[in-house]
Amino acid sequence: MDLKLTEEQEMVRKMARDFAQKEVAPIAAEMDEKGEVPFENIKKMGQLGLLGLTAPEEYGGGGADTVSYVVALEEIAKACASTAVVMAVQNSLVNYALARFGTEEQKRKYLTPLARGEKIGAYALTEPEAGSDAAAIRTRAVRDGDEYVINGTKHFITNGGFADIVILYATVDPSKGYRGITAFIVEKGTPGFSTGKEENKMGIRATNTCELIFQDCRVPAANRLGDEGQGFKIALSALDAGRIGIGAQAVGIAQAAYEAALEYAKTRVQFGQPIAQLQAIQWMLADMATRIEAARLLVYKAALAKDEAQKTGARFSKEAAMAKLFASETAGFVTDCALQIHGGYGYMKDYPLERYYRDARITRIYEGTNEIQRLVIARSILR
Repeated sequence: MDLKLTEEQEMVRKMARDFAQKEVAPIAAEMDEKGEVPFENIKKMGQLGLLGLTAPEEYGGGGADTVSYVVALEEIAKACASTAVVMAVQNSLVNYALARFGTEEQKRKYLTPLARGEKIGAYALTEPEAGSDAAAIRTRAVRDGDEYVINGTKHFITNGGFADIVILYATVDPSKGYRGITAFIVEKGTPGFSTGKEENKMGIRATNTCELIFQDCRVPAANRLGDEGQGFKIALSALDAGRIGIGAQAVGIAQAAYEAALEYAKTRVQFGQPIAQLQAIQWMLADMATRIEAARLLVYKAALAKDEAQKTGARFSKEAAMAKLFASETAGFVTDCALQIHGGYGYMKDYPLERYYRDARITRIYEGTNEIQRLVIARSILR
């Protein structure tokens, strides 16, 4: 097996790294402190093609493979996890769902501006009473002629406050359970669609996370994504893709924390020598480096599995769950070790470690908690 990146993949990584270090990293701490979305950098990501990296070229995307996507996403996450999650939602949850399940008309109308970065998307599945139990959603869609009338509330929706296009999941028949769930494309400005409470978060503070409220919101039947009752399948398929992106985000956070700890250990002098000479610190650094490398390889493997699945129709749920599970727990371990190496300085906002530490925590929760990942893996290996 050749584990070396191709020339094209290396070019994508370099492009993302240059942008991340020149444009994203310099303002990451300020945006986090203020809780402001870096809209200008999001616009620039669109212009660079990072918001449609894996979308088909015929719809304005880059047509890149998933390995190219994860290496680019890792570079953005090293600089700012918040900026990275905007990129991840757009590529993995929104573009992917439209590319795989959309009609030709839907792809032309919605995927094209998303892939070009001209519009921003959001994925609206979670509800106050439906988190890990996604089949329990209560948002209702009732057919009325050539339209569906939608009522319900979604929460914890990333990009929700500024998204132009939302992939919404609602049930057309609660008695059918998950078989009644259906997906819809809802445009910003549709009467009856509004945003609610914006969340004040512990980490990824330079993102927008809010409620979406639907009150007698009329959506054309032409905006149904897939068939009635196919929504749960679409949601899970998108989440499989999304988990690979979150794995890459977690690796990026971990890599940033590790590099900061390594540099600090070389320059921080205690007991008459750099602390990097102390075995306790060396062992921490060794464990950090090893886990990051293992996590990165799992993410690459999941990316390759996704690309292969697009040719064969096979599932890649196990690989995606393993990548997300291990990478997110690696991010937690590495940021904790890195903060400890920094000692009291790591706890201060003058250093980036406390931001990495806070940002890492969400990766074990969103796009499927790690408990759910373990269920997915267990069911796959026991099948």
